[in-house]
Amino acid sequence: MVDSMRPQGWSRRRFVAASLAMAGAVPFSRAADRQAVLHSQGDEPPALAAPEGACDCHMHIYDPRFAPSPHWKNPPPVAPVSAYRQFQKRIGTSRTVVVTPSTYGVDNRCTLDALRQLGDGARGIAVVDADVADAELYRLRDGGVTGLRVNFVSAQSWGMTTPEMLEALARRVSPLGWHIQILMSAEQIATHSAMLQRLPTPIVFDHLARIPQPAGISHPAFGVVAGLMRTGKAYVKLSGAYMDTATGAPAYADVSTVARAFVETAPSQVIWGSDWPHPTEKHKPDDAVLFDLLKQWAPDDGVRRQILVDTPARLYQFA
Repeated sequence: MVDSMRPQGWSRRRFVAASLAMAGAVPFSRAADRQAVLHSQGDEPPALAAPEGACDCHMHIYDPRFAPSPHWKNPPPVAPVSAYRQFQKRIGTSRTVVVTPSTYGVDNRCTLDALRQLGDGARGIAVVDADVADAELYRLRDGGVTGLRVNFVSAQSWGMTTPEMLEALARRVSPLGWHIQILMSAEQIATHSAMLQRLPTPIVFDHLARIPQPAGISHPAFGVVAGLMRTGKAYVKLSGAYMDTATGAPAYADVSTVARAFVETAPSQVIWGSDWPHPTEKHKPDDAVLFDLLKQWAPDDGVRRQILVDTPARLYQFA
């Protein structure tokens, strides 16, 4: 019966795991304090205890009820809200920011549906094109969206993003009190530093601003981002440690140098995100290990509370 229901191209293991996730039946390990989570290695909780109100500021929901954009050729993972709730139990976070992935193009229905399921402890970051209607922006706002994501790294449903499009969108959403979340390569950040400075909205840089190794903090983009942080204009997400590392897990020593430098530059301008379900990674990381990196990146308890609770509450407009 299971095989007869399995979608074409799916392995039996993937179909069974997806079915369990959709039912909220992600298995527990035998130990009461352990939790296996879809798209994550390991089952032990982090050593670092998350403070009350801790926010995961970057994750994605992929729900099979919503079709991918025609421009997206890779099959998306199955990562519904029910599986993410198991992730929250393991890590200890209670707030979250759902980011529309490029997989869905400018269709934000999956994100809005996730926000409805997750309730008051969730906010959203949407993806729109330059022709988005004002009515659609208001609809997104009413659904819990507090910002837009603009991706310069991978092709979008409209093609490649331009600086002109970014500036136009920033002008559109500035009256709403939103920010712009930017995924750029470090080279693009350095090239467009003047444009970034004149944007009328706050800026949030994805994934440690994609600072490459081995250049690290000597790369020109680090100076651009750090300068924007010092003036309060920009924030950096401490997320995606596995994306630009040469040294790798579990210490991510080279990326950790960059992360600590951002924290030291402006501790009130950094936030943390899991990037669950890690869509760029074929071999999924251990999320407890990733969360525990915060002990190295921000050794002070008060600074970690800023990163996990206070700054997200301000930036994402949590009550």
